[in-house]
Amino acid sequence: MSSFTPHRSSQRAGFSALLRAEWTKFRSARGWVLAMAASVLVTVSLGLLIAGGARTTCVTGKGEGPCPAPLVGPDGTAVQDRYYFVHQPLKGNGSITARVSDMTGQIRLPDAVPGVRNIKEGVVPWAKAGLLVRQSLKQGTPYAAVMLTGDHGVRMQYNFTHDVPGGPHNGPQWLRLTRSGDTITGYESDDGKTWTEVSTVKLTGLPETAEIGLFATSPGVLWEMAKAFAQATATFDQITLQGANDSWRRDDVGVSMESDGKTPHHPGGVVESGDKLIVTGGGDIGPATVEGGLRADLMLIGGAVGLILVLVVAVMFFTAEHRRGLIGTGLPAEPHPARLLAAKATVVGAVAFVTGLVTSGVVVPVGLAMLRAHQNPVQPITLGTELRVIVGYAALTAAAAVLALGLAALVRRGIIAIGLAIALVVVPYLLATAGLAPWLLMITPAAGFAITQSIPTFAHVDVDQSLLGGYYPLPPWAGLAVTCGYAALALGAAIAVHRRKASSQIPLP
Repeated sequence: MSSFTPHRSSQRAGFSALLRAEWTKFRSARGWVLAMAASVLVTVSLGLLIAGGARTTCVTGKGEGPCPAPLVGPDGTAVQDRYYFVHQPLKGNGSITARVSDMTGQIRLPDAVPGVRNIKEGVVPWAKAGLLVRQSLKQGTPYAAVMLTGDHGVRMQYNFTHDVPGGPHNGPQWLRLTRSGDTITGYESDDGKTWTEVSTVKLTGLPETAEIGLFATSPGVLWEMAKAFAQATATFDQITLQGANDSWRRDDVGVSMESDGKTPHHPGGVVESGDKLIVTGGGDIGPATVEGGLRADLMLIGGAVGLILVLVVAVMFFTAEHRRGLIGTGLPAEPHPARLLAAKATVVGAVAFVTGLVTSGVVVPVGLAMLRAHQNPVQPITLGTELRVIVGYAALTAAAAVLALGLAALVRRGIIAIGLAIALVVVPYLLATAGLAPWLLMITPAAGFAITQSIPTFAHVDVDQSLLGGYYPLPPWAGLAVTCGYAALALGAAIAVHRRKASSQIPLP
């Protein structure tokens, strides 16, 4: 008695042949191709509509007009550099020590009575007062500072984007800042006797004569997506200097003027009282996440809408054949369902990637050019970051398409799969754009939109937690990894299910 088992592998198409066959199916379906083209058109149109309609004006000493270009820090980041500074020139090495014995402030809350300003006592979490050494008073130049904050304890910050935590604030705090060549070290103490180092930084190119002294500043209090007036007042005493013995100089660095060009807008100041210096200032020394101009990722604000069409096509790419019974029949001549799913995922992922690349490759550079042409301030962006936004959006589009295909293969109902894909990818993004449930961008496939983030989220800058304010809870690549993980999980589960089904349908010899 003999039996014959057919070599199914020889009868099944090779994977490269499967890819060619699936690509032929896709490009032969005119509706799918047109839907992908429509996805590009929708996202690009919405982005350029935003860019074309943006008109930003500012009130300066010359009246109302175009806003000035963003102030740029040492690493090219848009920064804020406004504070009140009581300082002396320091030639060579030296140090400054002082106690911050008290820190108060004022903040503007929403008006209880229309037209009557509601000013209350208090400090915002990132109000700052402490010791500062910097290259010069020119805004945007390198600096290092050790400081007491409103609600984040002692910090050492330098060159705007760097922040090192010290200890918590539990009463009067002694601070010390020392200079040795280009090296700046910050210290803190609860009693002025036992000192703890906060951090040491190197300010490359620090000139022989630098400015050292006491400062106070305060970013505005957040009202939804805007900031209102706030200032901080710090009392410094037990002040000692080494290497500087000049008289104190007073500068309200970066203060803006009213429309008359003469009156300072929310000026700072200093009051001397015995051995105390009471310093008041407003503004901030740090990254300008909102005030620094319009962001590149705003050009892709319509990306979620455009993705809907991509998700629909990806689902239909599976369900069209499934409805006709061409997938999972178990016939020997049919490609193995697992290999067929892998081929479909490769094709739809590649098509989606090209679709996303064309979309972002057009709307980002063209949109930024339109913003600049209309004299809007635009956040500085490096070529590397711009390329990451462009290619990253393409990768997000591909991952979302593969996820939708995997969902379709699992549930086998097109309308359900489309609904699931939109609920997982599009809805969380739209909610986060409105400032609702931003945490969804950490745990859902919509996390991948973080790859389009053109301005980092800095821990030492409070921002409105919405995408319009530039807030993404995850770093760019971590967010994309979440979306890719969901896509891999959905496709892997679908392949496992179809492989098990195909195995159960293989006839015994």
